[in-house]
Amino acid sequence: MAEKKTSKELLNEMVARHYADAAKAKEEGKLVAWATSICPQELLEAMDIYVVYPENHAAAVAARKQSMEFLEQSEGCGYSIDICSYARVNLGYKDIMESEACNIPAPDLVFCCNNICTTVAKWYENLATELDIPFILFDTPFNHLYEAPDHTVAYMRGQIEYAIEQLEEVTGRDFDYDKLSEVMKISNETAYWWRKACFTARAKPSPLNGFDMFNYMALVVCIRGKKEGRDLFKLWCEELEAWAKSGLGPWKEGEEKYRVIWDGIACWVHLSPTYKILKKYGVNVVTSLYPDAWTIRYETNDIEGMARAYSYYHANRCVDYVSDTMIGLAKEFDIDGVVFHSNRSCKLMDFTVYEQQRRLEEKAGIPSVVFDGDMCDPRILSQAQYETRIQALVEMMEKRKAAKEEQQC
Repeated sequence: MAEKKTSKELLNEMVARHYADAAKAKEEGKLVAWATSICPQELLEAMDIYVVYPENHAAAVAARKQSMEFLEQSEGCGYSIDICSYARVNLGYKDIMESEACNIPAPDLVFCCNNICTTVAKWYENLATELDIPFILFDTPFNHLYEAPDHTVAYMRGQIEYAIEQLEEVTGRDFDYDKLSEVMKISNETAYWWRKACFTARAKPSPLNGFDMFNYMALVVCIRGKKEGRDLFKLWCEELEAWAKSGLGPWKEGEEKYRVIWDGIACWVHLSPTYKILKKYGVNVVTSLYPDAWTIRYETNDIEGMARAYSYYHANRCVDYVSDTMIGLAKEFDIDGVVFHSNRSCKLMDFTVYEQQRRLEEKAGIPSVVFDGDMCDPRILSQAQYETRIQALVEMMEKRKAAKEEQQC
């Protein structure tokens, strides 16, 4: 009998298959959509529209050190270096449509949900204008309060119902509510297993390092509504639980000395050095705000509940909510410190970094550092600065540990 594949082996196969299937769908004349990363993909999948995600694609291109060609192309067309590098990579790719890393086919429509930031609305509007294709927007007002008020939820439900009408117009057929119900059910199950797998990192030592979590995140974006995605995350969770039960840490070599939260997007273009420097000092990323970002749960067939769930991404919520969530994670995962990525590309997520840092120190006594970087633009990060900041964090975490031990004595 063939040996059972690990989730990591399946992960790599499924990522490759995702891009291959997108190309095949385009060749067969099926509709292809470019969509934002945390959007109600359930609507698109219910209509058999193949969905690819420009942010995911840009991250894959950056991780393979090929982002500069596309950044230079979009910047040469007048797009500022100060806007999102996901957008710049994608807008450059739109013109070139060829990458050694991986390719995505040209879209027949774009589907945008602005719960992640406001940049995506203009980015996708430009795509639709330049490619002369339909633009569907699911608008999610910012949550200034802890919970979305009823009038906001009613507005968002109307947005989903209007998006369904637009998809019927684009496809020329009635919306498939039976298929929607099936995709909603699978998406919920995938979200459950994703979060459960990520939360195995509460064990000490953690069976998971956060950079593995970043890699698996690629699939929770693009196949959340497919059975194979749900099954992959269930398998990954079972592997991690077995690892934790055996008392094994995240690395074959090296000890987990410090447990930290990583706040912000990974530096895909500098993934290896940012990971290796942490490991060098025994620092393990055990969690972030991302496990809950894709834990989009609602009752099957509840359109209003789905609308509410999509508005609750942490970048779309107030400072108080994010601060309380991070302090809660720090307690639940027994965190020693926090690494804040001040991402030049991601203004919305980074404008509150120093306020979050202040609250963490004031309310929970947790040390943290901030480093400058970018997810796709290789010109921003200084590895020397990054390592210096990690060294400073280690010193602060060690001092905090010593103070705790002294109090216990």
